[in-house]
Amino acid sequence: MIPSNDKLAICFAHVAYRLHERFSVLGTGINSFAVRGPETLEDRVGEADVLVISGLWQDGLLGRARRLRFIQAIGAGTDQFPRQELAKRGIRLASARGVNARAVAEHAMSLILALSRRLPEARDNQTNRVWRGMIGDLSRREDEIGGKTLLIVGLGDIGGRLAQLAKAFEMRVVGLRRDPVAGRGAADAVHPIGELKSLLPKADFVALACPLTKETENLIDAAALGRMKPSAYLVNVARGRVVDEAALVEALAGRRIAGAGIDVTTEEPLGPSSPLWGMEHVLLTPHTAGETRRYEDNVIDILRDNLARLWRGEEELRNQVV
Repeated sequence: MIPSNDKLAICFAHVAYRLHERFSVLGTGINSFAVRGPETLEDRVGEADVLVISGLWQDGLLGRARRLRFIQAIGAGTDQFPRQELAKRGIRLASARGVNARAVAEHAMSLILALSRRLPEARDNQTNRVWRGMIGDLSRREDEIGGKTLLIVGLGDIGGRLAQLAKAFEMRVVGLRRDPVAGRGAADAVHPIGELKSLLPKADFVALACPLTKETENLIDAAALGRMKPSAYLVNVARGRVVDEAALVEALAGRRIAGAGIDVTTEEPLGPSSPLWGMEHVLLTPHTAGETRRYEDNVIDILRDNLARLWRGEEELRNQVV
């Protein structure tokens, strides 16, 4: 059990998010504080019963976290946390899965629209004060997405929401998920992940919205890219390592696919020497698909739900990991 409301202390640890400020205005009566860097976190983690954290986590914190009973991850991923050690110490862990499903799906849809309507080119032309004339070459014109096929790899919270948005644009949506029996939602069809190879040649857009696992690492490799249409686009709002980045660069350089919308890369920040920066048919965003003005409030909603469950002595947490 965690301490009661009046004795609990929550540490919000993030370099940028305003979680503590947003929590404080709720008037919960719970003591809380914020840390912005690793050194301050090491100094103060011993004061916390609850830690709200993601990127600042280091396993060495466990030796200092004498009061810690619950970790609420700020993001959906929890690979950085030592699950067995947490379980041994009786520390519960929950993810923030679903916290940014709407935001990431909207971002993916934005990338699809931007690539189809050639908005990166339009922005470049605006910067260079170029008024592009009419184009006779059909392959170089803006396109319509109605009737096009969108293949969504990962039909979970994000992929399911993206399917809904795509259907509003009258796209044909095919989903891939580990367990097709779990449902297709708004998708026209759903297949097991093992059918990726056979479905890639039929897609006009391939959107990655799957978690990074042993099965999905480098899922989109040179062979997969080679099965895509030359007119098809790849959109990645999953994790950088779901794609073999070197193979993607080679495919893009050789114009073997039409382009890519990339929110995540293998190494972040993306290195300044990466060829991706200079490719006109690539639209890059710096892992901001899930960033919105509502993000902090969405995380806090999950946190408060889990605190209430812990106080009630419930075994099952929302997005429970440990």
